[in-house]
This record gives sequence, C-alpha cells and structure tokens, in this order.
Amino acid sequence: MTDPAISRYPIPDINDLPEDLKDRMLGVQEKAGFIPNVFLTLAHRPDEFRAFMAYHDAVMESESGLTQADREMIIVVTSSDNSCQYCVVAHGAILRIRAKNPTIADQVAANYRKADITPRQKAMLDFALKVSNSAEATEDADFETLREHGFSDEDIWDIAAVTSFFGLSNRMANFTSMRPNTEFYLMGRS
Repeated sequence: MTDPAISRYPIPDINDLPEDLKDRMLGVQEKAGFIPNVFLTLAHRPDEFRAFMAYHDAVMESESGLTQADREMIIVVTSSDNSCQYCVVAHGAILRIRAKNPTIADQVAANYRKADITPRQKAMLDFALKVSNSAEATEDADFETLREHGFSDEDIWDIAAVTSFFGLSNRMANFTSMRPNTEFYLMGRS
C-alpha cells in the first residue's frame, strides 16, 4: 500500500525552495519532529506561502486578550463548520496542547454548544461562526454581547481576523485536498 498524496498539487523538494522557506520548514521540523503538510502544500507557490505565513503570524502571535487556546478553538470550530479536515485535525492537536485538555478539540469540533467550555468562550464561538457564515449580518448588538463577556473591541477584531484568515486556509486546504499529517491525530491526547 502506498501513502495517499498530501495534496493534489506537486510538493516541491525542500532543497529546491528559497532559503527563507527552507529554513522555516526545517525549524518547524526540528521543533515538532515533522513538517506540517500545509507548509509542503503551500510551498508550491513560494510567494503566496510567504504572504500566507506572514498574515498567519500577525493574527496568531499578536498581543491580544485572546489566549492561544482561544484562537485555536476558533479555528477548530469554524474549520469544522467549513468541513476542513486538515484544519480540524491539525489545529485540534494544537488546541489540545494549548488548553492542556485531551478532549476539548473533539468536543468543540462536534458541537461547541455542548462542550465543557465557559460562557465567554461560547459567546466568542457564536460570533466567530457569524463572521464565518454571514459577516454582513454583524451588528452593534454582537459587540455588546462580547463586551459583556469581557472582550475589548481589539479582541473582537482578533476573533474576526482569526476566523477570516482560516476561512481562506480552509478553502485552500479543501481545494488542494490537503491531507493531515498522521502525527496530528495523536498529539495532546495523553
């Protein structure tokens, strides 16, 4: 049996990539023990990969009232809603690690309304799904609800930015038929 393709597009040889991309991938491999398939898939177009990662880093690593676990939770819930297997599996693994909870990713991916999360997190996820599915319907009342849960206007921007960026990511992962790394399935489970 052969391993299934990780993308319907060709995966470049790491040694043929520009040095900055090669260095980034090898740095992640050194830290995680593997190169996430999203890196390999998107490296098909190096300039777009650079832009993707620059915005990813700006959204995911900025100072915020959102925790790293909150951001990953947004990704898992909206990716589940967008039927993005890659992002649910990969970011589910990261969520389990960031939240130090081996069951949280499965709970929120299946139905966050029944998950063991706080009312604040439920409000955050309600808003994220509204942005994902009908951003044109967002209104001042949404901001008031989030403020009542302690979110600042900048935090609300962050919820929308994470949601929107991963809408792009979900669509690219689905379009390319990106396959999750096997390693992600087991991470953070014990």
